[in-house]
Amino acid sequence: MRILRRQAPATLALLLGISATSCRLITHRTIKRNGKIANPAQTLLTATAPELVARIQKIFDSIQSFQATVEMTPSVGSVYKGQITEIHDVHAYVLFRKPADIRIIAQLPVVGTRAFDMVSNGQDFRFYLVSKNLFIEGSNAAPATSKNKLENLRPEAFLSSMLIRPPKAGEHYFLVDQTDEENTLYILWLVTEGPNGEIHASRSIWFDRLDLSLDRQIVYDSGGEILSDTRYAKWQTYNGVLFPAHIDINRLKDGYGVAMDITEMQMNTPLSDDKFVLNRPEGVQLQTIGAAPATKPAPQVQR
Repeated sequence: MRILRRQAPATLALLLGISATSCRLITHRTIKRNGKIANPAQTLLTATAPELVARIQKIFDSIQSFQATVEMTPSVGSVYKGQITEIHDVHAYVLFRKPADIRIIAQLPVVGTRAFDMVSNGQDFRFYLVSKNLFIEGSNAAPATSKNKLENLRPEAFLSSMLIRPPKAGEHYFLVDQTDEENTLYILWLVTEGPNGEIHASRSIWFDRLDLSLDRQIVYDSGGEILSDTRYAKWQTYNGVLFPAHIDINRLKDGYGVAMDITEMQMNTPLSDDKFVLNRPEGVQLQTIGAAPATKPAPQVQR
């Protein structure tokens, strides 16, 4: 007890010293929320993993078809290569109809002539690259291995990035809170089991905790490498359906990316079969990748 009494004056002096110099020892750190200074009065939203999965499901189920006019910026290269080259002011049309029909028609800047046209029914694809006088067709599952990265464009890659699908059979999920000084994020991890029982990440879906909007989706291969990394922004309501007006797709392994800004959207309007027909023009070189389409499509109806 005597030892404690003798130490008391020294302890009191230390506390008084800290109090007197607090202006030098205590600093305030500025917290940012997605690049902007945080509003202290703004409350972060909370959600469970099933609630976020239900949010994905609701958005996905509400989309039956759409026809979008977009300003597109294709790019070749990647962060892995250390250089990215962008092509600006490409005007394009994106048509989609469930379950998996998609068509993308892109026009060159200034002159307005067609740059490329591609279509897929969910299993097979056709791709007309005008500048190369090349028509490519084959299976969606065929690898994209061309040294000319623009030849690796695939309509299925657009579709899997533009639509965030709910977990499929065999995909398990769990939620991680990734909130820190710079970001307010929930990350929903989706994992699958391989043939030998190994577990690997298949996707990660990111949510902004300020409003629970879907911010990003990363798709991985079985080895954990990134197949695609897509960011979403400017969510808007089109005919009662939520959809991002800005979509930035990066296909790192394929060596290309596409940023799209929607300028006009017709959501859930009927689209006829002829909108998803693309035939090879006469005199254009044909290249088949993987299995060619099993049936010959009907004659093309020009737009």
